[in-house]
Amino acid sequence: MISMRFSLLGTVEVSADGQALGGAPRHRAMLAYLLLNAGSTVSTDRLIEAMWGPTPPETAKAQVQASVMAIRRMLRAAQAENIVQTRPAGYAAVTEPGQVDVHEFRRLAAGDRDEIRQALGLWRGQALADVQADFVPAIRALLEEQRLTALERLAELELEAGRYAVLLDELAAEVADHPLRERLRGQYVLALHRSGRQAEALAAARDYRTTLAEQQGLDPGREFAAVEEAVLRDDRPSVVSFLPYDVPDFAGREAELERLAMLPDGVSVVAIDGMAGIGKTTLAVHAGHLLAERFPDGALFVDLQAHTAGLDPVDPGDALEILLRQVGVPAERIPPGTSERAALWRAELSGLRALAVIDNAADTQHVRPLLPGGSGSMVLITSRHRLTDLDGAHAISVDVLSERDAVELFNSVVGPRAQAEPAAVVEVLRLCGFLPLAVRIAAARLRHRPRWTVDYLAARLRDQSRRLTELATAERGVAAAFALSYEHLSPDHRRMFRLLGLHPGQDIDAYAAAALADLTVTRAESLLEDLLDAHMLIQQEPGRYTFHDLQRDHARSAAGLQEQDDSRNAALTRLFTFYTHVMGMAALKHPDTALPIPHEPAPGLEIPPLSDRADAAAWLDAELPVLLAVGAYAAEHGWPGHVFFLSTTLFPFLEERGRRGAALTLHLQALSAVRRAADLRSEGRTLADLARTHHAMGNVAQAVQYAHEAITTCRAAGDPEGEAVGHHYLGHSLERQGDLHDAQDHYQQALERFHAADNRVGRGVLLTDLGSIYGQLGKPDLARDYLEQAQRINHEIGSPTGLWNTQLALGNLHSDQGEHDAARRAFLHAYAISRDLGPHLQAETLNALGAAAHAMSDHNQALIDHDAALAMATEFDDPHEAAHGHLGLARARHALGHTALARTHAQAALLLLEELGHPAADAARALL
Repeated sequence: MISMRFSLLGTVEVSADGQALGGAPRHRAMLAYLLLNAGSTVSTDRLIEAMWGPTPPETAKAQVQASVMAIRRMLRAAQAENIVQTRPAGYAAVTEPGQVDVHEFRRLAAGDRDEIRQALGLWRGQALADVQADFVPAIRALLEEQRLTALERLAELELEAGRYAVLLDELAAEVADHPLRERLRGQYVLALHRSGRQAEALAAARDYRTTLAEQQGLDPGREFAAVEEAVLRDDRPSVVSFLPYDVPDFAGREAELERLAMLPDGVSVVAIDGMAGIGKTTLAVHAGHLLAERFPDGALFVDLQAHTAGLDPVDPGDALEILLRQVGVPAERIPPGTSERAALWRAELSGLRALAVIDNAADTQHVRPLLPGGSGSMVLITSRHRLTDLDGAHAISVDVLSERDAVELFNSVVGPRAQAEPAAVVEVLRLCGFLPLAVRIAAARLRHRPRWTVDYLAARLRDQSRRLTELATAERGVAAAFALSYEHLSPDHRRMFRLLGLHPGQDIDAYAAAALADLTVTRAESLLEDLLDAHMLIQQEPGRYTFHDLQRDHARSAAGLQEQDDSRNAALTRLFTFYTHVMGMAALKHPDTALPIPHEPAPGLEIPPLSDRADAAAWLDAELPVLLAVGAYAAEHGWPGHVFFLSTTLFPFLEERGRRGAALTLHLQALSAVRRAADLRSEGRTLADLARTHHAMGNVAQAVQYAHEAITTCRAAGDPEGEAVGHHYLGHSLERQGDLHDAQDHYQQALERFHAADNRVGRGVLLTDLGSIYGQLGKPDLARDYLEQAQRINHEIGSPTGLWNTQLALGNLHSDQGEHDAARRAFLHAYAISRDLGPHLQAETLNALGAAAHAMSDHNQALIDHDAALAMATEFDDPHEAAHGHLGLARARHALGHTALARTHAQAALLLLEELGHPAADAARALL
């Protein structure tokens, strides 16, 4: 699922999975206003006032409509078009929690220290920085006041907790920007003073007094005066530190550091876990230096070497000796046994406030003897495994860096020349998977190669086969770090890890993993969960498992080296058979396909339960990206039967979800594969699917060409049902071109072949199409007879698409006979059915409703229906229904005397209809 983010606290940005979607400033301003009022319906008049104030231009309403359409087009690229919705009273932004930074800021700002700091971290500069509209100045000022109030509340809480150092940098910048904000200045003075910087604190206080007197002729209030009197306090004790070097170019990890800084007294154990190369040690050491002031009796360190190349893990007893020596215990007092040393360690810590960083632990048993007995001291543990058995520990799982933090790290290592190629820097970071170790190695290589550009480095990393080789130096490498984690796994876990590297999709569930590895689902899930705990896998959604990109490369490389060709092919065949088998089950829940599903049971496979159409749709929604990836891989690497099956069965689901482009790509992949395999029958049916897809996309000429090829190929293959489908789609395209007699002939040929094959779904479809054709040819009685036959068949087989199609055809027949009330009733029935069948059928039905309303002289209702159809067709890229939406709006506007708007819609309709080669272009031309 694509992660959407709307950012208003800075420049107005819309991003999908971290990638900005762009958009014109006016469109982003309107989207910002809708997002500020998310969940509420905003009328067009209110939008106009917000954008232009009391003197809007004459075209304001049209500009609003155009902006909303542009916003939806932008969102459609991220499959998020449903976020901006059209409602009877206006428009509404419907967002999920956490998607809009303003609302997330307000929610977090009402919380505790951690949440307030997260809230402030959402700000990227001046709110609404790059958009202009009448509403912007007032909202910007309100948001800035809310930000400052939150900052002052955070400063108060930090001062109460004794965390002075973390405040100083951010308060200094804010005081400079807001020199007369007394509470903020007082908190800054207090933070300086409690950090032992009395002279600077007094200077800051004097500066405020002088500035206030010069600019406002006032003296500070009593609260500030009390702060001035408190600036002379005792010095803090010095801390003995054994912590390693704290890298000066440390970047990011604000959330983790804040969680550590805000831990309440009494938390004695913190377990930091994460995958190899994620920066656990760097984070723990940096945090140790920051927290050292809270632990005056020392900052200790020991490396347990659980994942250090060429070295054995440090025994807990030996680690205890190191720690005891660091707290000053003489060698002669340290007992020989681990249990006795652990008891002495706890006794020594009982009277101290010390911090210990215990790095690179193997598991819970490795660190249990090293834990303190009381709550005065704190232990920070790092491990590649989740230490789930460490009761009472505060767990922090470290993820990859954000793009912003990764850019900061990369640029700090490389220096100024990186800033000259920002786009290339981001590509390098993406290819590094934002993994800190990979980022550091890539940056270090670039820094030591002055002739290289960032783009050249990116080009080297684009080669997936050598990426891990590129991310290595003489002393460290990403592959080496992964290899250590891999070697610590059991044989069964290593095999599962390798096989997962073969999977073409981005993620996998336990059922598919079981098929891949030829295991039970229970065993597969157990292995997956263990790999998750070992940070060899990632889980972004419950029940689904994926890799970090670089770990995927490592798994794929391991599979290539350690699995034989036969083993790899067998695993992938099991996996692809699983997907096609379950896809076939899902397709059987969708009774609207004219051709029988070539579905056969797959012995030995455990499959997810799909009891009804809703279960099938839920499984498909979760697996759709994977199925498309499997189809592409199967087509390219010699599984033509599997890609053909997916191509044939996926189309109805892709149609419902507005994914016609994906369907077209899959059909073309299948066509290439079956042609290479010389499978004439599959080729004919794939050609028919291509005809259907091109017809649905408005590419009528291509649809006609593919339909002719399908008929010829299916006839040569001895496949009369496939031939029937080709005739059906050819009839559709000819009907759209206005060639009704030829369309009737092809429909009749299709019907005869479906009848001979006893294909009731196909008969229901063709009887409806012939009824529609006879209605257009002025033969209403014959049309009604065919439609009634179709209605009976569709009821018997339970085909919702067939019932919708028949109701739409009946409505059109009533309209042709001047029976407009009956037509509208039929269209309303069709619309009720279409709501479960996808946006394209809804748009077509709404246009039919609008035409009926126009015929009944209810032009305002026609505007509502056609406008809704146009919005839906625009969102889901349906040029045919968009054209008819514009044409219907042109007719309604013309009838209402809105000449200029009528011409605008007629021009838009004509442009689309001419591109489609549709005969209705003449009707649009007549309105100009």
